[in-house]
Amino acid sequence: MRGVEDLLAEYDESHGHPVNKLLHWICVPLIMFSLLALLWLVPLPVFNGSAPPVMNGAVLLLIAALIYYLLLSARLAAGMLVVSLFMLALVYGLECAGLPLLWISIAVFVLAWIGQFIGHLVEGKRPSFLKDLQFLLIGPLWLLAAACRRLGIRY
Repeated sequence: MRGVEDLLAEYDESHGHPVNKLLHWICVPLIMFSLLALLWLVPLPVFNGSAPPVMNGAVLLLIAALIYYLLLSARLAAGMLVVSLFMLALVYGLECAGLPLLWISIAVFVLAWIGQFIGHLVEGKRPSFLKDLQFLLIGPLWLLAAACRRLGIRY
C-alpha cells in the first residue's frame, strides 16, 4: 500500500491551477456531504433486525473510509472523523427539519461534480480518480492535509 505522502503528491499533480484548487475546496466537501446524505437514506438491515438506530449506508461508508484513512495516517484519520461527524450532524439536522434530503443531496451532488469537471477542464488534466478509484477518498484527505500544513499541524 502506498503511503499518504505519495498519494497526496500524486493527487496534487493534477490540482495545481488556482481555479481548480478553489473549485476543489468548494466542491469536494459538497460531494462528500451529498454522498453521505444520499447514503443516509439507505437503511441497513444488520444485526438480526436490531441495528443501532443510526446504522445506514453513510455510517457504513464512513467506517470503511476511516479504517482506510487510519492505515494512511492516524492524525489525518482523526481529522476526517471530526469532519465526518460534522457532516453527519448536518445531514441529520436537515432530515429532522423535514427538508427533502434526497432532492437536496442529488442537486448538490450533480452541481458539485460539474464544478469539479470545470476545474479539471481549466487545469487541462484528467481527474485523478479516473486513473485510480482510491483517489475519490484521497480528495477530502488532500484538503485536510493542506489545512494541517497551513496550521502547522504534523500528520
